[in-house]
Amino acid sequence: MRARLLPLLIVLMAGVLLALGFPLAVSVASAQQQKVVVDRIDDTARFASLAQFVTTRASEDGVDVTDERQQTLQKELARYHDVYGIKAGVFYRNLDPMGRAPGDFRVPGDGQLRSAFDEAMYSRGSHDPPQVWPWQQGRLVVASPVVRDGDVVAVVVTESPTGTMRAKTLRGWLIIAAGEAAAMLLAVGAALRLTGWVLRPVRVLDATTHDIATGRLKSRVAAAGGPPELRRLARSFNEMADNVEDVLEQQRAFVADASHQLRNPLAALLLRIEVLSYELPEGNEEIASVRAEGKRLARVLDDLLDLALAEHTAADLRLTDIGELAAERVEAWRLTADEKGVRLVADCPAVTGWADPVALSSALDAVVDNALKFTPPGQEVRVTVRANGGSTSVEVADGGPGLRAEELARIGDRFWRSGRHQNVKGSGLGLSISRALLTAGGGSIAYAHHEPHGLKVTVRVPRTAPAPTTVQGLTER
Repeated sequence: MRARLLPLLIVLMAGVLLALGFPLAVSVASAQQQKVVVDRIDDTARFASLAQFVTTRASEDGVDVTDERQQTLQKELARYHDVYGIKAGVFYRNLDPMGRAPGDFRVPGDGQLRSAFDEAMYSRGSHDPPQVWPWQQGRLVVASPVVRDGDVVAVVVTESPTGTMRAKTLRGWLIIAAGEAAAMLLAVGAALRLTGWVLRPVRVLDATTHDIATGRLKSRVAAAGGPPELRRLARSFNEMADNVEDVLEQQRAFVADASHQLRNPLAALLLRIEVLSYELPEGNEEIASVRAEGKRLARVLDDLLDLALAEHTAADLRLTDIGELAAERVEAWRLTADEKGVRLVADCPAVTGWADPVALSSALDAVVDNALKFTPPGQEVRVTVRANGGSTSVEVADGGPGLRAEELARIGDRFWRSGRHQNVKGSGLGLSISRALLTAGGGSIAYAHHEPHGLKVTVRVPRTAPAPTTVQGLTER
């Protein structure tokens, strides 16, 4: 969720910064050009004030006419060009020069300079020339009219290089870009803090939900920060978890109490059946059937009590040599395998894992018992221990008839047994008890086909130490 929320916030913040940065950059460029334009307007106004007193041309009818005011204007234009490198000239209406610097400066027939000249001819100075951007090599043209007795008699034109102006604009843009980058870094930091603040209760809630789903029913969401809606959700979740735990506890207590209370009447009933059998002829089929059903009911009650205890008892996790424990359980079942004529093979190297030794032993007993029960004489049951990355597995593969695909999905359900195995003794609770024992310790059990025939049961336990009871606001209570 953070991977989706964080880019969205960053994109929105980047959009806001760009929306502010672009107008600011345009404003900086406009301000720099306007500053230059104002200076050029002042310069052209000064030259226009000098030019309006020049009443004779530089030459009339081929004869040079000396005009001190015109010479003063020419000197000022030349000095201006030498000092600032700006072309400047005063041109009559017919484009003849009154004075200019450099000497080849003229008004062309078209272009920006001619447009500015024509505009000034109508008594309008160049107050808003086209914007020159840093990547352009253009020149800045400003023109002002020379007015005498209310008439425009000439035009002052300046053509300025824009290198310095564009450099200043670029420096301003770099400062804006640096500010935008710094603001973006701050925005990313704020977005990280904001998403962390918003999603922290969600992560804690997700971790708690996972723990409850894997059997740690006492896990609860501790008080944490975040929006008020998520804090209310955490409290509601804790209330729901408390109610679910109470219901399950009542269910376990009922199963355990019922199993325990039924054992004494059942034991008395079986005893009376035995006494009654003495009064009947030897080998009576009815009494034998009643005795068998009574014993089967006793096994079911014992398994129900074991299941209730397995779901209620907390796991005592410790670092265990899984290979040694599995080899010990194989040896305990070897006599049973020999009596059935089944080969019980073990490949149990020394591999460690975190498990409750008693619970894991009980689970392996149920799995090996199930494998021996359905494996015909002459076939093999192989127990293999190996390390698989972050877990240690114990595989029990038998040579029995196996299960169909639809049956694999149901194996491990309480009281479920394949229709083909109804005549094999058992209650259908052994694998359910194994799953409850393993789940309490963070382990798992899985089922798959074993080629060419049979069933492969894989028991897994973690190789890493269990997480502490309090992690990021997750508590056990």
